[in-house]
Amino acid sequence: MTFDVTIPVLNEEATLAENVGILHDFLKSNFPTPNQWRIVIADNGSEDQTPVIGKQLDARWEEVQYLQVPRRGVGLALKTSWGQSQADIVGYMDLDLATDLPHFLEAYHALSEKEADLVYGTRLHQKSKVIGRSFKREVASRGFNWLLQTYLGTRFSDGMCGFKFLRREVYPKLHALGADNDGWFFSTELLIISEWQKMKLYELPVKWTDDASSSQVRIVPLAKRYIKSMRAIKSKKAQIKL
Repeated sequence: MTFDVTIPVLNEEATLAENVGILHDFLKSNFPTPNQWRIVIADNGSEDQTPVIGKQLDARWEEVQYLQVPRRGVGLALKTSWGQSQADIVGYMDLDLATDLPHFLEAYHALSEKEADLVYGTRLHQKSKVIGRSFKREVASRGFNWLLQTYLGTRFSDGMCGFKFLRREVYPKLHALGADNDGWFFSTELLIISEWQKMKLYELPVKWTDDASSSQVRIVPLAKRYIKSMRAIKSKKAQIKL
């Protein structure tokens, strides 16, 4: 099966070349078949040298594509990338490579051989290993996922982990049913709607190493946006579950 790995980026000049290189080498080593995969650098509004570096990587490796997204938004970056993809599998991971790369092999196996519709990484499973995460971020993550489960009745363990892959054939349906947020909540919408549609979700406990320097997330404003988005999707729950 072919696959696209999308990396949404915003002002990542410091680490873009190095980390895309690491991912490229890993995929090249494990998937040597020509034209089986791509890395899509989805740049949603960078104002530093990220576009220059991204285009250089595009020119250097045929497996790398630099994609300019019209405005900011992680969800918009993913929708733009997946909307133009022809691969059998689409998904994303964060540029900081916080999730150990060997987990991608597990995700690919689940989608290609176990008939999973969507694979999501979880940092909150008892078998997961989380390294270097601050107490503040740990509490915020667990609180957010508790709210999802309480308010929306979901069962998945981690809606925010930046490591998700799905069969491209199911994406149009998820998008049409409401996975359309332009921001971070888009990846959570994918899980919510997949679960409500009784699709086959595969939970993948991961080893995850926090890179504090890469995170500029402001918890309170983000929480307010998430709660607003949760209210919006709950209003459509009955329609989505038909």
